[in-house]
Amino acid sequence: QVQLVESGGGLVQVGGSLRLSCAASGLTFSSYTMGWFRQAPGKEREFVASISSSGGSAYYSNSVKGRFTISRDNAKNTVYLQMNSLKPEDTAVYYCAAESARYGAAVSSRWAYDYWGQGTQVTVSS
Repeated sequence: QVQLVESGGGLVQVGGSLRLSCAASGLTFSSYTMGWFRQAPGKEREFVASISSSGGSAYYSNSVKGRFTISRDNAKNTVYLQMNSLKPEDTAVYYCAAESARYGAAVSSRWAYDYWGQGTQVTVSS
């Protein structure tokens, strides 16, 4: 069965950096657009970034553009989220998701995604 397993979350100070990883199995990884979402307590799950199946195109929410970078390694079946200049409002559970490349790279709707990971907590302290 399909599994997406996130790792790399933790506690970091304001202005710090973290790199999240999401290892995929049970699917043809290179055929899927991959996305990162996040959900803070009491809030809706929101789009963070997505990347095309080839890795050639990426798309970001305005709140993280210029600070976060999404990338992927299709040989390792892994997608990454490099997060720099972290702010307290970045605190959330971060989820990776896979979408079967029906819509290109810019897939910001959570309803378009077919598979989800269990999430990893990111806490930014001030």
